[in-house]
Amino acid sequence: MKLDFFRRSAGVDAAPERKASATGRVMAFGSAGRVAWSPRDTASLTRTGYAANPVVHRCVKMIAEAAAALPLVLQDSAQRYDSHPVLRLVQRPNPAQGKAELFEALFGHLLLSGDGYLEAVAGADAVPGELHVLRSDRMQVVPGSDGWPVAYEYAVGGRRHRFDATAEVAPICHIRAFHPQDDHYGLSPLQAAAQALDVHNAASRWSKALLDNAARPSGAIVYTGADGAGGLSADQYDRLVSEMETHHQGARNAGRPMLLEGGLDWKPMGFSPSDMEFQKTKESAAREIALAFGVPPMLLGIPGDATFANYQEANRAFYRLTVLPLATRVTAQVSDWLSRFAGEVLELRPDLDQVPALAAERSEVWRRVTEAAFLSDAEKRSLLGLPAQSEPADG
Repeated sequence: MKLDFFRRSAGVDAAPERKASATGRVMAFGSAGRVAWSPRDTASLTRTGYAANPVVHRCVKMIAEAAAALPLVLQDSAQRYDSHPVLRLVQRPNPAQGKAELFEALFGHLLLSGDGYLEAVAGADAVPGELHVLRSDRMQVVPGSDGWPVAYEYAVGGRRHRFDATAEVAPICHIRAFHPQDDHYGLSPLQAAAQALDVHNAASRWSKALLDNAARPSGAIVYTGADGAGGLSADQYDRLVSEMETHHQGARNAGRPMLLEGGLDWKPMGFSPSDMEFQKTKESAAREIALAFGVPPMLLGIPGDATFANYQEANRAFYRLTVLPLATRVTAQVSDWLSRFAGEVLELRPDLDQVPALAAERSEVWRRVTEAAFLSDAEKRSLLGLPAQSEPADG
């Protein structure tokens, strides 16, 4: 304290203390920064999810293909049709697509955006001549003064086409998932799984960066000058960094020996516990994505899932809890929409008796209903989802 007093009295400024290090520019400091989440709009989620994430891609593809491949039957209260204009339209909706392709696209948009749009093209008869799936990211709902949609606007190539929704039968069938906070658009499973998607993608990028660095953790190059002191000059430091980037980084340089000179020593660093947890974090994120879409992790090959006793049970649960509810809901809305064109009440529904995954379950249902002697034939047919008429009819 006295020495500081005399220095200030003499007007002598204390020499500033400064520590210099040749490795100061490469030191990493951990800090609690903000979490960077990906955008939540449909286009961004589709790009980072379905187009860039294998778990999302497989979940959407499994559900859409399974639901689109379900055999459909058309019936009313009295009969089941083998031939009908609506049935022929569904089987061949347009020149470029069949039933499976059309419904796979419809289910895919519904899973990725929460909304699916079908366009009816007028034909010669009352029933539409063609059906087309429109991209949900290009469609916009136009609400009226009372809040109900009065039109749908489809934007593509800088142009907009307006579909009038005030007619008796709208040319657009809008199928949307339940959204508790939106009156016009649905909530997709991909939006609910967005955080798990970001974690899974970040873990994949971390693994790729690790491979780019010879698939091993980084280390430190320690410089010891004469008598244990000294530091690298700027030119020496730049040359060392350049040689490391050129000759010792990347998959093609994996295993290349390192030649050190001039007092340089390599100190390898082992994996930290946080590094070792990355694979578990990635598997946990994949499990959350599968949970949001309703796909049993066992069907995706994700290890550590023991919910189901075997693969057959998981596949049956997949159809019963995910595929069938989605397909039944969508076909019910489509059949109601097409019924208004046809002018008659029709029901388009999946034929559960032709689903292999549910064969054992349906056999048990048929056995129990058949053995119920106290039921009439009409009641048995109703319980099995069959119309009153026993023989199929032509429309």
